[in-house]
Amino acid sequence: MAEGKLVDKAVLKSLVPANALNAENFQELAGKAYVEEVAAGKTIFKIGDHDRKAVYLLEGQVILTDSGGNTVTVTGGTDATKHALASHQPRQHIAKAKSDCKITRFDSDLLDILLTWDQLSGIEVTEIQVDEGGDEDSDWMTRILRSQAFLQIPPANIQAMFMRMQEVPVRAGEVVIRQGEEGDFYYIIKAGKAKVTRATKTGAELVLAHLKDGDAFGEEALLSEAKRNATITMDGDGVLMRLSKDDFNALLKEPMLSWVTLEEAREKVKAGAKWLDVRLESEHANTGIPGSMNLPLFMLRLKADSLDARVPYIVYCDTGRRSSAAAFLLNERGFHAYVLKGGTVEHQK
Repeated sequence: MAEGKLVDKAVLKSLVPANALNAENFQELAGKAYVEEVAAGKTIFKIGDHDRKAVYLLEGQVILTDSGGNTVTVTGGTDATKHALASHQPRQHIAKAKSDCKITRFDSDLLDILLTWDQLSGIEVTEIQVDEGGDEDSDWMTRILRSQAFLQIPPANIQAMFMRMQEVPVRAGEVVIRQGEEGDFYYIIKAGKAKVTRATKTGAELVLAHLKDGDAFGEEALLSEAKRNATITMDGDGVLMRLSKDDFNALLKEPMLSWVTLEEAREKVKAGAKWLDVRLESEHANTGIPGSMNLPLFMLRLKADSLDARVPYIVYCDTGRRSSAAAFLLNERGFHAYVLKGGTVEHQK
């Protein structure tokens, strides 16, 4: 299959339920809907697949066959192709191209979130307002919801997260979290700016990143159950929203992480994924998986842009703790990251 240009917006507007999106959310989806060319005889998906993708036939013909051998031929341009092909998950049909055809597919979770955004301007927003600035709160929620962090999270979890968040005013120069302390909250900046720093062995302060409205921090310690690996200091007065560790784990952590076995990881690497070691350089040099990249967890915020967002990554460390934190951060930034279950220790021979 070859990925091509973006789907024509007029065509995309005819698809269900994309046609129900408001203009802004439709544009969000349109930027992720690519035309794929599939040669005759090629399989688009198989029975049992759980790909969480909505697949639409744009041109040509596709044969759908169920487990009983019953077949249906779907032809592009008909009313049937306004809807996703055999969308039940896990897949109940095998879909094969009967002729050369064109399809588009996008994450069903993404579509679900976009549809949910359209409905979050009512009671959910009203219930979490804490001052008279209704428009300001709505704008903040929109900025947060449009971040990559929430595309994998069930809408019910998102609503619960906003309901359980606490608003915290902060002052310029205030240290929100300090390197070496225990993790207790996950934070999102509602208004203001902050800097991320890390103390080196020589006592010098290394600036890792600058944060702004809508950026999140504090998740590393909650994910890895380690102490804070950096200090966050406000660059000016602002407002933070914070979520307790228990709520973070229940509502955000698990939906954002995809665990794979060593066998599954190797299959994904054969298909084009890359190994990413998030341990220290010395650990990687000693026991790194051959062919893997090395990007230590504490440098991830600073160096994430050096990674290729088009490539899936199999993230690993010794136990899975650091790698789960790294995978969360990568997924938060729009990457597709998996965590090696058990880490390298479990798989060493």
